[in-house]
Amino acid sequence: MQGSANLNLMIKAARKAGRSLVKDFREVENLQVSSKGPGDFVSRADREAERIIKEELLGGRPTYGWLGEETGGQDGEDPTRRWIVDPLDGTTNFLHGLPHWAVSIALQHKGEIVSGVVYDPAKDEMFVAEKGAGAWLNDTRIRVSGRRHMIEAIFATGVPFGGRTTLPATLQDLARLMPACAGVRRWGAAALDLAYVAAGRYDGYWERGINAWDMAAGLLIVREAGGFASAIREGDDPMEKGAVIVGNGELFESFRKIIRGE
Repeated sequence: MQGSANLNLMIKAARKAGRSLVKDFREVENLQVSSKGPGDFVSRADREAERIIKEELLGGRPTYGWLGEETGGQDGEDPTRRWIVDPLDGTTNFLHGLPHWAVSIALQHKGEIVSGVVYDPAKDEMFVAEKGAGAWLNDTRIRVSGRRHMIEAIFATGVPFGGRTTLPATLQDLARLMPACAGVRRWGAAALDLAYVAAGRYDGYWERGINAWDMAAGLLIVREAGGFASAIREGDDPMEKGAVIVGNGELFESFRKIIRGE
């Protein structure tokens, strides 16, 4: 697609960070057998990827604000525009040598996401969207799936770990949803889950307790691919509350009612 100057800057930054992460990813397997383990190494890789992205984006647009997973937020001279970045979504996968993780970059303008990039360096898949211009995977236009029956649909989610308080609600979600569908996948990278809904690989996705940088780019890509998105609870803002549900147009209402327990 012919993107804007901002989108092209985002793609360039994502690719540059992706090259750095792929290089580090090749070292993870060697570190698995060490006594210290790869955790510290992966944390450094994550921070380096964010440094690269921040340098590229703020170098090109120095007046914009910033919100990054690793470095937090900072105001820009232009109060209407802000980059929202997750340099490595799927850190646990990366840590274990699983090739399913992504770079996520979004541009927010006056509170609305207007451009989004989710880049999977391990597979060289670049999902992009700009408001009103559709969603794309590399050079191909993508659309959400057209499935109409819940029993044929596959959904994705993130199952909480490490004693997170959202686990009981998620288990209740699964108990309601799994008898009604063809399957649920938990692949451990929210940005890619959203991108896969946009590409029609999943029919829907929901998750509780995630951050704005996990979903900002992916939500725009889903909507530009013809999908629907909302907070799990009626009236909430998913970016603020960290609880989101997305799906194709045919199944969204049925899916949402199941997750909400209606």
